[in-house]
Amino acid sequence: MSEKSMAKRMFIAGEWRDASNGETMAVVNPATEDVIATVPKGTEADAKAAADAAQDAKKRVHKVTAWDRYQFLSKAARLLEEHQEEMARLITLEAGKPIRDARIEARRAVITFTYAAEEAKRIYGEVFPPDAYPLPPGNENRIVFSVREPIGTVVCISPFNFPLNLLCHKVAPALAAGNCVIAKPTSETPLVAIRLVELLLEAGVPKDAVQIVTGPGRTVGNALVESPNTEAITFTGSTQIGTQIASLGGKRAKRIILEMGGMDPVIILDDADLPRAVEAVARATFGLAGQVCIASKRILAAEKIADQFSGLLADRVSKFKVADPGQEDTDIGPVISASSREFIHTLIMEAKASGAKVKTGGDKLPGKGYFYKPTVLADVTSDMRVMQDEPFGPIGPVQSVASDEEAVEIANSSMYGLQSSVYSRDLRRALRLAREIKAGGVMINDPTTIRWDNMPFGGVKLSGLGREGVRYAIQEMTETKLINMNLA
Repeated sequence: MSEKSMAKRMFIAGEWRDASNGETMAVVNPATEDVIATVPKGTEADAKAAADAAQDAKKRVHKVTAWDRYQFLSKAARLLEEHQEEMARLITLEAGKPIRDARIEARRAVITFTYAAEEAKRIYGEVFPPDAYPLPPGNENRIVFSVREPIGTVVCISPFNFPLNLLCHKVAPALAAGNCVIAKPTSETPLVAIRLVELLLEAGVPKDAVQIVTGPGRTVGNALVESPNTEAITFTGSTQIGTQIASLGGKRAKRIILEMGGMDPVIILDDADLPRAVEAVARATFGLAGQVCIASKRILAAEKIADQFSGLLADRVSKFKVADPGQEDTDIGPVISASSREFIHTLIMEAKASGAKVKTGGDKLPGKGYFYKPTVLADVTSDMRVMQDEPFGPIGPVQSVASDEEAVEIANSSMYGLQSSVYSRDLRRALRLAREIKAGGVMINDPTTIRWDNMPFGGVKLSGLGREGVRYAIQEMTETKLINMNLA
């Protein structure tokens, strides 16, 4: 282990502690393959301790006033702002994200907590006019209204690709709504999550309102999902794990919020502004080495311009700098692991064997780190696995389509439905396609990677369940109670 490596702890029941069995996990820098830290390898017993502590704390946490929640969430936003560079460098260190992109994520975390602080003052129900209903009798003498109450304890399971802001999208709304929170970061990137909890405690978040447990999902994660003392699970990650969580949580009728996989299509119509589309698609496909749930993963180009588009895209992508993510001018860093890189390479080799042409890239980079050359494929067909299985890597497969109708048909053929894009100068034509595409979001003349932190975000089909976006996550993390007063 490197002399500069860190040893971190979990925060359970108001104290920093090691795993109950004393075991640890290594955190590896994907750009160097060096061990940079160790964290506790939590156990089922540790998960149970966190859930039990949250159960004991619920009544106290639920009584924290909206004003106090606004205060500590606002302070958390200020602390995140003060520590933006530190958080960005942690993200780069453990996730391999280029430092310029890591700074954007750190900035978004500030914004997410700022929104959550404001929304904490706006959690309200509705007033109903009972005399607008003929039954039951006597409605003219009633006042009926609803209130929103905290759901209880929210388990927040976050991914490696946005280890800070996607955790903030779970933790901040949960705290704003008056819930207890148990954070369970992915094992690849726990460091920035632990640092977030440190800042939350410094901001004045009650010690019994927030906990963090590190460890394998199959033990710690499952135990938190199945615990009778947790009421809601919010998860971002693979569809395979998400559906398992839904199955386990569903047995106890828990609130489940899932943001899972995507095979996000981008449709380039024959009247598109090609230079604009090429630049946007290049960034949306290859940013963060393609490890984004809403990255452009299937590029459907009108046959009239498909060859030209794939050539222009390959030329643009070949200019990206793939290097140490800590360098200021790096465009693309490594993928998260050796196994991820092998999967990406397998998809490309299979596509080549089936007739796809490699326009640029197509191989691993030599030396240390899990780097892969950004790859543009032409002459791709829908039956290739690269167009079916989410690669989570720097691959841009271009498929030619004969018509708008075929583009929509292929776009909708996936089991996923997260985000999508349409590029066209004819906005009426683009809007018609947008209405026909089955996805949680459709971007017209914008990349699939567009997301606003306080607007609804999520997918359909096997891409998700429920919606994120601070205000919408709060709705998912609260219970609606109807109250009736009979004045007769």
